[in-house]
Amino acid sequence: MCDKVILENCYLSDDEKIRSCKLVEEAGVDYVKTSTGFGTGGATIHDVELMYETVGPRLGVKAAGGVRSLEAALDVIRAGATRIGATATEKIMESWVKSQAKTS
Repeated sequence: MCDKVILENCYLSDDEKIRSCKLVEEAGVDYVKTSTGFGTGGATIHDVELMYETVGPRLGVKAAGGVRSLEAALDVIRAGATRIGATATEKIMESWVKSQAKTS
């Protein structure tokens, strides 16, 4: 079973994000997620980097909220996200398929 804890990073200071990530790790949870996607802000590169620096690679970091393009998905992956929560998954994958066709 894979457990996750969702933070609502848009309401937290960096210190609170770090402390929350450490508490999530101490609780033995598998993943920490940037947001529900319904707050005032979604995943940011800064937040994903901060969370990964705090708990990665021991825990997964899920970026959620605002990831609507292939470029945004690749950016959060480079920042340390190991999962992405996106309502634009179909659009992102279509862009990826097109990008692969161009390189073939």
